[in-house]
Amino acid sequence: MFLAVVFSVFLILANLLEVKIVDMGLFTATGGLIVFPMSYIINDCIVEVYGFRYARFVIWLGFFMNLLAVIIIHLAIYLPPDASWSGQAAFATTFGSSARILMASFLAMICGSMVNAYVMSKMKLGHAGRYFSLRAVASTLFGESVDSVVFFPVAFFGVLPNEVILSLIVAQAGLKTLYEILVLPVTVRLVKFLKQKEQMDVYDYEVSYKWWKIFDF
Repeated sequence: MFLAVVFSVFLILANLLEVKIVDMGLFTATGGLIVFPMSYIINDCIVEVYGFRYARFVIWLGFFMNLLAVIIIHLAIYLPPDASWSGQAAFATTFGSSARILMASFLAMICGSMVNAYVMSKMKLGHAGRYFSLRAVASTLFGESVDSVVFFPVAFFGVLPNEVILSLIVAQAGLKTLYEILVLPVTVRLVKFLKQKEQMDVYDYEVSYKWWKIFDF
């Protein structure tokens, strides 16, 4: 439950921060880089300890919580502002992501997170539970790459130059994977703690990897 809550919070924050384009010197990134990789780390922990079924449920839970947050935020934007408050335009600009960016964000989140969980699950079976660090990094690289390839063209094609979009795709996938590598010692300790605490270490020998089977656990 704790991991599911944190996962959902990070997704909501990432969605709010994703609209800011950040100059990283050699690379261009988005504000969501601050928190979004943490959702993949949590995803890895859930797959490793509880299995793909629970990871899939948490991914969809995060998706719907993110959607709920967006709906409520847009309702707040459309509420008539008091005459004494001058921040309506800034409020709408900051929180009022366009339908295009929201669609890109939701599609990228589902595709990237599911690919991350799938790769993590399959590699655990293939490596007989060994090499967790390798599996965590590899699954993140695949998941983040899919996320970036889906999000940036859908969100910014025709708005930003193609070379900037390509730069964003490469930078986001690379930087988020580097993020995973840097915090890997924490991830390893967290997985070890969860396995000991829960007395669980699930292998997905018999599981359906169909994304829409939300309650199959």
